[in-house]
Amino acid sequence: MPRERPSGSRKGLRDEQSALEAVAREFSAAWQPRRGSAGAWLTLAGKRIAVDLATFRLRGISPDDAPRLRLRFDKVATRVTEGLQAALAEAVPPAVTVVLTITAPIRLASKTAAALEDRIRTLLGRQLPARDVTDTIHGNAVRIRFLKHRRQRAPKFVGLVHNTGSDPARLLEMTGALIALIGAPRPPAKPARGRWLVLITGGGISQLEAYRAIGSQLHLPAAFDKVLMVFADGRVGALAE
Repeated sequence: MPRERPSGSRKGLRDEQSALEAVAREFSAAWQPRRGSAGAWLTLAGKRIAVDLATFRLRGISPDDAPRLRLRFDKVATRVTEGLQAALAEAVPPAVTVVLTITAPIRLASKTAAALEDRIRTLLGRQLPARDVTDTIHGNAVRIRFLKHRRQRAPKFVGLVHNTGSDPARLLEMTGALIALIGAPRPPAKPARGRWLVLITGGGISQLEAYRAIGSQLHLPAAFDKVLMVFADGRVGALAE
């Protein structure tokens, strides 16, 4: 499971400093530590920005995993996932997020969506399974995970359509990591003229597209003007801005 690395550990401090240096280079800014929290002050064009840091490591995910994380964004994929999101909005209980992965192409979109909705509603009516539920529906491999959390603003449903060669378990882990970190409560950082959230991960920037696809379905905190990711290769990408 992802976790925020204690800011007092030496490894954590090295990770955080490297991430801050990478962000400062990316934006041609200066930075200095912020006392009492895992974060810093960034000075950009005379503007003082509060930067919050969160670190996570996902088991088995490395910078070389990008070829196995190919997502699909065609009209059929979007229609199926958005339809399920709307249909299940009232059925999913609080503090639970249903995460679905499904292989593409989805040839029988209406029948597949109806079968998935029925399957998920049936599972919600029982004790939620602790392990992933796997199945094949109209020729498409599906994987369903029920994430339990304490994030009030977490979505009820996240749907990801991917190519056959992608690893759904990795996509599910990445989704859980973002929900855990983005929804974590953070104390106010004042005075500042802006606030950014920087997520530090061990993967490579080639995974950014998958993270963005997941992040687009989450309720990103309104308190942040930017949400950035710093990858193991020292490169920086915007999850949202």
